[in-house]
Amino acid sequence: MAKLKVGVLISGRGSNLAALIEAARAADYPAEIACVVSNRADAPGLGIAAAAGIPTAIVSHRDHPDRETFDRAVSGELERHGSGLVVLAGFMRIFSPWFPARWANRLINIHPSLLPAFKGMHVQRQALDAGVRLSGCTAHLVIPDLDSGPIIAQAAVPVLAGDTEETLSARILRQEHRLYPLVVRWFAEGRVNIAGNKVTVEGVACDATLLFSPQP
Repeated sequence: MAKLKVGVLISGRGSNLAALIEAARAADYPAEIACVVSNRADAPGLGIAAAAGIPTAIVSHRDHPDRETFDRAVSGELERHGSGLVVLAGFMRIFSPWFPARWANRLINIHPSLLPAFKGMHVQRQALDAGVRLSGCTAHLVIPDLDSGPIIAQAAVPVLAGDTEETLSARILRQEHRLYPLVVRWFAEGRVNIAGNKVTVEGVACDATLLFSPQP
């Protein structure tokens, strides 16, 4: 069976991209990274992709007069490489409504909080300021509203006494690297079902949870 072609959008270091590339190296992994597109020419993740032999493209938002024109240019690169799923991996741009409509139910993101809590930027600082005892990350479908799409799966991370924004961020990031390749696998295996704002995964029992806890 042909593997699902995945297009990855980045703006920075590409740590989640690296986790996806590593997962895709396994012979039984049902997806392949077809291309990596960045809005920044200096994104370190481009080097990670190039070292893995993955085609890359730079589409600068500064070269386009508005969000939709930029979004259409990004979409063109994804389509050129046959992408069937688009994965946001630290892509620091807000889309026009056109892009999530074009890639509806095929556009996913991972956000470093347990959505719907703590949207936007500096979410670990928000969590610490709120005094929560549990944080984590959320893989979700992307819709026009920021950080508001249907939740696919989450991973929980305890907030420890003495945590800083940096230490909590690092612990959450480790769980992102576990969760994102798993969610992409589910899409590639055709197991993700979407009904309105609810997502179910075939093969997961109705009395099971898609909130994962860190491994010891």
